[in-house]
Amino acid sequence: MAKGTNPYDLYVEVLDIDGESKKAKLADMLPYMEDQVAYGIEFDTTVSSPECTRIGNMSLHRTLPVQSRMRGCLLDDDGKVVEYLYPTDWRSNIRGGSRGQVMVEIPEHYRRFVTDGTKRRVMLSEYPLPGYHKVPLCYVSAYEAALERSTRKLCSVVNTAADYRGGINDAGYDNTGGSQLGRPVTGHPINTLRTYARNRKPGSVEWNIYTNGMHKTLTWLFVVEYATLNSQAAYNAQLTAEGYRQGGLGMGVVDLYYDQWTALNNNQPVIPCGFTDTLGNRSGVVSYAIPKEYGEEKSVEVPRYRGIENPFGHCRKFVDGIIIRAHSTDNINVYVCDDPARFNSTDASGYSHVANVGNVAGGKFIREIFFGETGELIPKVTVGSNLTYFCDYFDKCEAAGTYCVVVGDGCTGFAGAGLFKQDYLRSPEYSTQNLGSRLCFIPNN
Repeated sequence: MAKGTNPYDLYVEVLDIDGESKKAKLADMLPYMEDQVAYGIEFDTTVSSPECTRIGNMSLHRTLPVQSRMRGCLLDDDGKVVEYLYPTDWRSNIRGGSRGQVMVEIPEHYRRFVTDGTKRRVMLSEYPLPGYHKVPLCYVSAYEAALERSTRKLCSVVNTAADYRGGINDAGYDNTGGSQLGRPVTGHPINTLRTYARNRKPGSVEWNIYTNGMHKTLTWLFVVEYATLNSQAAYNAQLTAEGYRQGGLGMGVVDLYYDQWTALNNNQPVIPCGFTDTLGNRSGVVSYAIPKEYGEEKSVEVPRYRGIENPFGHCRKFVDGIIIRAHSTDNINVYVCDDPARFNSTDASGYSHVANVGNVAGGKFIREIFFGETGELIPKVTVGSNLTYFCDYFDKCEAAGTYCVVVGDGCTGFAGAGLFKQDYLRSPEYSTQNLGSRLCFIPNN
């Protein structure tokens, strides 16, 4: 194809123009460019339905060029891809840790968040269009993070050895249905988990726990793909008549009863890492029969998004790169940071102040988020429901102090425990049997 015939080539040619003429031409070209090489969704803050309108190049909603390049891989401790996993079923790959961590590669892409009155738009593109922000190549654990206890390294593996025992390392459940062998690790505060992640490559800040930036990326990739704010909508494997994704990822592992979960394994993780690996790089749900120690016959549908198991539900997850500073119940400031070298849980130096949630009611379903130019997921208005607006719950701190952010919910979260669920109640010292994280690798650029 000759230079100038491709819409993106036309954009590149404009970059050679100087001054105000370039700015004007770029502004004029953006709607045309988005119609050609971008795709996204639009929703209205005054409309209660969580369903979004697809916009941009409609054919890209069928091919999903960004999401379709997400793929499972084994990543060594230097961040090099050892191998890409079989796309349809990972079980024949070595996933026990000897060849690397089981991660999902998220390709470099570009996105734009637009506020237009009551309308909100999220746009994705493979190309650096004007006004779009780059999302660098990065990796997120396919599974909720486990721990190699002998080395104190956070990991993403399918390994049932005692050295990888999950939960709070209670061997008393090893020969029962509540076993923690092969399960994610819990019971550590955020600072300890951060240290365990960094232990993968001492002297580097590339290995991290789940980050606020990664959670935003996964959430908006899902929303654009399924055109819904309700990640817990019923799973539907069928495409629409137009060839688009529909539904959500199902309820997830959130509908156990607390006392019976206590009887099963003292409220520790239930689902073994890699349980959904039969789906490979695909999205879907796989049924898991809860062991008899739970006290009744019950099964749950374990969700997977593009190779990422339990993106919500099952275990609550600490996220890094976000600090909550409450001066009072009416003055709660939120600070975010994308620089892993600055990650900590108390000092907001070098962080950006992005919101004040002091007037937002706690313990309510989210009706509106702050959004802004960076797509922040921070709750702004509550009093929705589990079937309206963002469909997820917000737990706000109610006393002065410094807090961490926890996303998702545990096995008893029920409705309102999807991708937008946030908890501002936990101090940096907090830990419990059903709170862990994920593992991320963010390459130095």
